[in-house]
Amino acid sequence: MSIRVGIGYDVHQLAKGHKFWLGGIEINHTKGSVGHSDGDVLIHAICDAMLGAVAMRDIGFHFPDTDPNLKGVDSKVLLKRVQLLISDKGYGIGNIDSTICLQNPKLKNIIPEMQRTLEQILGLPGGTVSVKASTTESLGFVGREEGVSAYAVVMLIKETKHE
Repeated sequence: MSIRVGIGYDVHQLAKGHKFWLGGIEINHTKGSVGHSDGDVLIHAICDAMLGAVAMRDIGFHFPDTDPNLKGVDSKVLLKRVQLLISDKGYGIGNIDSTICLQNPKLKNIIPEMQRTLEQILGLPGGTVSVKASTTESLGFVGREEGVSAYAVVMLIKETKHE
């Protein structure tokens, strides 16, 4: 058995007039993520962690923001495509640990739905995906509510074949 670990990070500006997708669900808020895709910062960080674990660069390499076909794309589609890329290398997800940095809105009541959504997309059992949230104590671009960021760590497992 081979184990690989990857870390991902993403950030998006928050602005009025945009939808706010986070962890695969739409969040009711006065601002939303600005991005070429739907701007789901959590899914993007998870994708980067998965790709990094198998040394396959990052989400922007595979799904560039210069591709007009990806304009407004649902990040859940990108997550599923990344899962196929790592599966082609013989890896599956052991677990995901993530943190969202966001001043407002508070996420504690919707985190369980995010976890279920991500586990469902990836076909993982309950308890495999951890989502945590943190304000930055009103510091920096997150504290000023100018943006949202997310970190993710993913453990991938490759089963070795016994002949």
